[in-house]
Amino acid sequence: MAPHPDIQGKDYDCDSITPLSSLVQPAFWHDLVRLKIDVLKLSAESQPVTASYSAGKSIVDRETGQDVALGCQIALGGDAFDKQASIPAHTVAVCGVLKNFNTIEEFKSADKLALFNGLADELWTAVNSETALTDLSYLNKFLVLTFADLKKYKFFYWFAFPALVAKPAWEIDSSGWLSAEERLGGENLLSIYDSFSDLSQGKPSHPPYFIARQSAKSGYEVSSLSEWNSFFKDTPEDKRILGFVDPSANPQSPGWPLRNLLTLVNVRLGVKGPLNVLAWRDTEVTGPNHSWHSRLGVVSIPGVEQLDPQVRPTAVGWEKNTQGKLAPRLADLAPMMDPARLADQAVDLNLKLMRWRILPGLNLEKVAKTKCLLLGAGTLGCYVARTLMGWGVRTITFVDSARVSFSNPVRQPLFEFADCLEGGKPKAACAAESLKKIFPGMILIPRGVRGAGSVPVLYTGNWFMLNSSYSIGCDRNRYVHSNAGPSDPPALLEKTKTDVARLEELIDKHDAVFLLMDSRESRWLPTVIGASKGKIVMNAALGFDSFLVMRHGVRASRADGDSARLGCYYCNDIVAPADSLSDRTLDQMCTVTRPGLAAIASSTGVEILVSLLQHPKGLNAPAPKPGDESSESILGVVPHQLRGFLAQFSNKLITGAAYDKCTGCSETVLKEYESRGFEMALRAFNETGYLEKLTGLDKLHADSEAAMESVDWVEGGDGEGDDDF
Repeated sequence: MAPHPDIQGKDYDCDSITPLSSLVQPAFWHDLVRLKIDVLKLSAESQPVTASYSAGKSIVDRETGQDVALGCQIALGGDAFDKQASIPAHTVAVCGVLKNFNTIEEFKSADKLALFNGLADELWTAVNSETALTDLSYLNKFLVLTFADLKKYKFFYWFAFPALVAKPAWEIDSSGWLSAEERLGGENLLSIYDSFSDLSQGKPSHPPYFIARQSAKSGYEVSSLSEWNSFFKDTPEDKRILGFVDPSANPQSPGWPLRNLLTLVNVRLGVKGPLNVLAWRDTEVTGPNHSWHSRLGVVSIPGVEQLDPQVRPTAVGWEKNTQGKLAPRLADLAPMMDPARLADQAVDLNLKLMRWRILPGLNLEKVAKTKCLLLGAGTLGCYVARTLMGWGVRTITFVDSARVSFSNPVRQPLFEFADCLEGGKPKAACAAESLKKIFPGMILIPRGVRGAGSVPVLYTGNWFMLNSSYSIGCDRNRYVHSNAGPSDPPALLEKTKTDVARLEELIDKHDAVFLLMDSRESRWLPTVIGASKGKIVMNAALGFDSFLVMRHGVRASRADGDSARLGCYYCNDIVAPADSLSDRTLDQMCTVTRPGLAAIASSTGVEILVSLLQHPKGLNAPAPKPGDESSESILGVVPHQLRGFLAQFSNKLITGAAYDKCTGCSETVLKEYESRGFEMALRAFNETGYLEKLTGLDKLHADSEAAMESVDWVEGGDGEGDDDF
């Protein structure tokens, strides 16, 4: 098949035909961005798209009173890539091909002529096929070339609507295009409208073409083009009407779809004219006083010879840009887009680019949907929150009772100097507001928030720091040393109970819990609740130049049995957590660490969480074995514990087994808490030795002391019989 290259689009027939103009809705570009990032990635394969056009419309100029024709437009909407999408009412569906390029250089240097000729060849082949009159979708098939600048939201595009050029050209008779109402009468047009509507019933869109004849009874009737021979069997040629839904509103210039239609009836049906052509512009009739806009003309093609099916006629159809030149168009959406939506898409862009080449199987949706509870909005909490946001996590909840102090902003990136004034803002509320300023897309939790106004995360006024001054906002010494009972103020007990219930509720509604507090004992209650509810619990703790990041293992009843159960923060302890803040100097009470340590520990904790979420076993993901770097997680190994040492700039992966006498995650503790709830927690808060007795650690201590006492210690002397060691 010999193509006739003519990218300049010089028109040889029906000079009065109005070319199609693309109308690309912003929703289409948004969907193209989604398709490019999530589906196509680096692929440049052509994609099917669906557009539509409607009958031509005009508006009345208020100053002159004259009708002004609107453009002959084909619309591409937000559902163009959806094969099942419904077409707008009273429109014609049009199939097309989109080819998106990865770079602007590829877009500019693409062999556009070859792409255009390929579509024109398909058109000519279809015209000469046996099914040419049954499926007419190929007649209006279009091509669109695009390049999407995903960072600047600029879209370069060029449409082509291939049309075959007839030689010699079709001619309109001297009367031109007349009002169909004047030629046929309003009643006959109404009968055409009714019959055309019946023809459209049960179809996803209006048929683009039809034929019409005078009915034997009254009025006119309509049929499909495929019925030409039988429908017009007894109808004289000068009474036959070829109709098409005309997207043009120009009285003397029908729309582009007529071109290929005339080629089809000439090649397949041998029609040379004179032929009545109805440019149907009345797909919507408003009532008995409807103003008819359709036009009727008589066309013919003189002296045409039989065309060779193997030689395609010249094709034209490249769309001109807004300056009237044969060049691409540009859609710049950035100025008109909602900044919040721009931010929302831009935040995920870098993450989704990971799936193009490096990690095609990365499940970003699972990460984004993970709800994270951060117990502590200090240095660790601030850095953890920022790293979670970097991974696309949308729901973050802070819990902290402290206020922002003047020493905080330089170390805690969610705070600034103004937050320290007037006694300091509540840390949790302030951190929440900062997250919202950084990225407005953080999800608002529709719950009551104390003292924070409308912020994206919740916080409570109290931490649950066992035996610490922040436990329930009361005098520490009295609270630590008093036993639960009548001596405790009723309001204090009730408040403590409410706070514990609140913590349970928060942990229950989140998927992952980060323990980021300043003291060891403050992590005990969240550890118990998290283990009881089967939540992911991440722990981060700092020394001066060392840090620990770990994930808590799953409780025994939830373990899969395939690997050893991993321990929690307390599994290596042989004593219950106790007050670590009393009788300490300032340097011991404050977290004195190298400034870079918190950022390292925080980001490490988040990375372990994300690796865990990518593991097929989730919470039951086994710890790596020594020397084995393989993992079922696409992000690599999922360590149980990682200990870092800045003095040596080294990290160590450590695996710790669960301890059946652990005060934090043993079944004994968990079952006791599940059965007695707050009563058990209150005893642990106030009763020294309670957890040791509950878990059997006290017996272990007694047995150890007894064993030590039974050892017969021999002290060395200076005698001659003594051995030297």
